[in-house]
Amino acid sequence: MTPSDLEKKAAELGFQATEPGPRSDANKTLAEIVQSHDPRFWEAFPVMLANSAEAGEFNLEAVNDRLAEEDRKLLRSLIFISLGLYNNLGMKFSWTKGLFGDFTDRVIAGFSDKVRLNAGLELGGVRLPPERLKENLLANFKKRRGPVRNTAESAEKLDLEFAVSEIFTPRQKELLLKKLRRKKMTKTEKEYFSRVIKKKAQALANEDLHRLARKVLE
Repeated sequence: MTPSDLEKKAAELGFQATEPGPRSDANKTLAEIVQSHDPRFWEAFPVMLANSAEAGEFNLEAVNDRLAEEDRKLLRSLIFISLGLYNNLGMKFSWTKGLFGDFTDRVIAGFSDKVRLNAGLELGGVRLPPERLKENLLANFKKRRGPVRNTAESAEKLDLEFAVSEIFTPRQKELLLKKLRRKKMTKTEKEYFSRVIKKKAQALANEDLHRLARKVLE
């Protein structure tokens, strides 16, 4: 298979725009994405995984059946990275729990923290910059108006969702949204909100800080 052939099939899962036509086997395409070791495809893997799963086409066993043992390990890691990215951006999908079960929550949280801190992610000798993973997901959401976009936990615009996720941890964002939606918080949550989140929000509301940030980005 030539790289261009793989690009066309990857495009169907969200890698890039493609002309309408018969869809290929999503699981076969994902297996080939794993085998490619191509950073471009791996950076877009979270997008392709979500799109195929939301379309009801993704089957973990079917992908694994097409891979050698080492590539299966790479697939598992790519999925964990994807789940960590979704978690970092406050996105929830009904299909994620059925992949590996609840015992992976700590692993996913670890990857989520790495994404939040923009820590280096390396897989099979391929470096995956968290900022590129986020950019690919953001670009896909802006282009599409399908089911993946509708699963975002926040009702805010995706640009705001992305910016908030850069500043607040998933737990902090959850409490921030609780406050905005006037939902009841426990005593512990209220104390944490006042001690940590409120101070961050006050800093963000500072007009001088806004001007400084805009000037730095010029």
